[in-house]
Amino acid sequence: MSALVLEHEYLAQKVVFTESSFVVYLNDERNISVPIIWFPRLLNGNKPERGNYELIGDGEGIHWPDLDEGISFEGILAGRRS
Repeated sequence: MSALVLEHEYLAQKVVFTESSFVVYLNDERNISVPIIWFPRLLNGNKPERGNYELIGDGEGIHWPDLDEGISFEGILAGRRS
């Protein structure tokens, strides 16, 4: 008996903020909404600071240099908070 294992690398492509969350758009056309309250630096940041982000490793993580905040996509999926 054999098992079929499908591997796919899910990567962030874009981040958009709402009033209470940020939405990470993925390379497979899905998106994930994350409560902004989980990340105090993002919560306390202003719109320009939040909008200034960099995708790390082609989308494996997200870094906000103005807020000194970095989040891995793996951490988002695991529900890790800052």
